[in-house]
Amino acid sequence: MAVIEARGLSKAYGGKPAVVNLSFSVQPGSVTGFLGPNGSGKSTTMRLMLGLDNGAGVTTFDGTTFRDLTTPMRQVGALLEAKPFHPTRKARNHLRMLAAANNIPDSRVDVVLD
Repeated sequence: MAVIEARGLSKAYGGKPAVVNLSFSVQPGSVTGFLGPNGSGKSTTMRLMLGLDNGAGVTTFDGTTFRDLTTPMRQVGALLEAKPFHPTRKARNHLRMLAAANNIPDSRVDVVLD
């Protein structure tokens, strides 16, 4: 069974299509990314997947939409157009703060970064 299943993702801005009927699945253990030039729909696709944009289609994570996940930060990781949370804070400390706010152990931050 796919851990991520996207079906029919579509979005247009001012009549110009950004993502058109995109469907894909990601199998357990896969590493998946979106590659393309600026304006090709990478960020829009991620926003559609997370329900942050009002386009068409549906994405499930282990069979559940992002909106319906009980602990989304523990189940799905996504980084969209990140700006510094605090200009002098190191990435490890930033992740530790996010982990603490979501009941994720500090040790998980070390595993992810090492």
